Amino acid sequence: MKNLDKYRIVLASNSPRRKELLAGLGLSFEVRVMQGIDESYPSGLPVDEVALYIAGKKAEAYRGAMSSDELIITADTVVIVGDEILGKPSDEHDAERMLRLLSGRTHQVTTGVCLCSLDQESRFSVTTDVSFKSLTDEEIDYYITHYHPFDKAGAYGIQEWIGYIGVTGLHGSYYNVMGLPVQRIYNELLKF
Repeated sequence: MKNLDKYRIVLASNSPRRKELLAGLGLSFEVRVMQGIDESYPSGLPVDEVALYIAGKKAEAYRGAMSSDELIITADTVVIVGDEILGKPSDEHDAERMLRLLSGRTHQVTTGVCLCSLDQESRFSVTTDVSFKSLTDEEIDYYITHYHPFDKAGAYGIQEWIGYIGVTGLHGSYYNVMGLPVQRIYNELLKF
């Protein structure tokens, strides 16, 4: 991707999964995290637009501190069950509630992404359908106790034990469910 040689790529995320996934594209990049970005969204916003809205707010927060040779990547991932957004669980009880909601159902994982330099921008979101088997109380308790999924939207990581034993179907990008739709990012970066 010689077209990116003029840019210093910055991943604006603390997520170890996003860092690992972006590294998988063979790109050189640095991680820069700005604290205190407001991740709220309007209450009437359709649930499938929330991730892109928040990724856009993150991009705007970085814009003021960007230099002309930087390309910033921001992202936000949400888990959607029906019309409810499942964020990161606040504690064990919240994680248990979320996993019970996901149990025996298909839900959506949407990641909003913004790629921006000072003179160009690409905003998009990717949605993946994920189906779970009916999880037993013992499986939910085991996962929460051993994997502490408190830093993950929807209280689960598909790449962890719960994904191995619980996910029965996937329609869309696996990597999107992990937090970064790298295939789509690659195609969008080719346009820069």
